[in-house]
Amino acid sequence: MTTGPQVQTVRGPVPADDLGTVLMHEHVFVLSEEFRQNLPETWDERQRVDDAVTRLKALAAAGVTTLVDATCIGLGRNVARVAEVNEQVDLDIIAATGIYTVADVPDYFRYHGPGTLLGGAEGMTELFVRELTEGIADTGIRAAFLKCAIEDRLTPGVERVLRAVAQAHLRTGAPITVHTNAVARTGLVAQEILRSEGADLGAVVIGHSGDTADLGYLHELIDNGSYVGMDRFGLDILLPGDQRVATVAALAREGLAERMVLSHDASCHVDWFPPGVREQIAPNWHHTHLHDQVLPALRQAGVTEQQLTTMLVDNPRRYFSQNAAGPRSGSGRTPPGTRS
Repeated sequence: MTTGPQVQTVRGPVPADDLGTVLMHEHVFVLSEEFRQNLPETWDERQRVDDAVTRLKALAAAGVTTLVDATCIGLGRNVARVAEVNEQVDLDIIAATGIYTVADVPDYFRYHGPGTLLGGAEGMTELFVRELTEGIADTGIRAAFLKCAIEDRLTPGVERVLRAVAQAHLRTGAPITVHTNAVARTGLVAQEILRSEGADLGAVVIGHSGDTADLGYLHELIDNGSYVGMDRFGLDILLPGDQRVATVAALAREGLAERMVLSHDASCHVDWFPPGVREQIAPNWHHTHLHDQVLPALRQAGVTEQQLTTMLVDNPRRYFSQNAAGPRSGSGRTPPGTRS
C-alpha cells in the first residue's frame, strides 16, 4: 500500500518519493496554436509525435525519470498530445496549469473579472483550480503546479495573472513556477505580488534565474524563501554555459544547493523559430545537455554528488510534496536552506 504525498502526472498519480531525477522546467511542445491550425504545411502530427518520443527516450536513457512540462495556456498546451507521446516513453511528465503572457490577459478574460467592464469573480482562478482538482479539458489529466510569467516589466495583465495564480495556490496548495527576466530582476517583482496575496514563497520557483551571474540578485530571491530555477542550460546565447556553471557552483559552496533546481527550458519542438535556426543559434539547447555536459562541468567546479542529488532529486520532491498539505494559510514560513 502506497503512503505519502502523491504527485499528479500525465500517466496518473505517482508517489513523490518515486519522482527520482527531475528536470524542473522543460517543454514537450511549444506552439503558436492558431498559426499551427491555419498553416498546415508547417505541421506533421505523426512526425512531431515520433520525434518527441525519440527525444524523450534519449532523456530517459540518460537517467532522468521525471520531466516537468511548464507548458500552459498561451504556449500551445495540448496534454492529449503529450499523453500520446508519454504512452511510448517510460518517463513521468508533470503538467502545468496557468497562463503565459508577458503583456495582456487573453481576450477571453478581458471583459469579465475584477476591475473589468463586467466585473465579477476571477475566472482564471476558477480555471486553474479546476485543472488542478478535476482535470484539463476532457482528458482527466490533472495539473500539479501553476505557471505564470513576467518579463522586463509588470503590466496590468501580468499582475492580474500573478494574483489569480496566487489565489489558486492558496485554494489548492499547488506550487508555483514563474517565468522571469533575471537581467531585469523581475523575480523580485513576482515575489512581491505573490507575497501580497498571501502565497508561500517557499512553494515558488523563480524560473530562469540562471540567466544571470549576479549573485546579489540570486541571494535576494533565496532570502525571500523561493527556489531559484537554474533552468536554461544550453541557452548560451543569453548567458554562456561556463558562467551558468560557475554561478551554480558558487551558490553550492555557500550551502545553497537546497534552494536551486536545474533544467534547460528546452522543448522537443518549438515553432517560435524558422526550421533549423534553433539548432544553429543554440546547439546545446536540448534535453540531454545537462547530463551530457553540464553535470560533468559542475563536478569539475567542485559541486558534490550530494549537492547534485539535492538539486535534481530532493528539491523537486519537496516542491511537489507541498501540494499534499492542502490549501495555504499564507504562513510565510522560512524553508530549509535559506540564508540567515
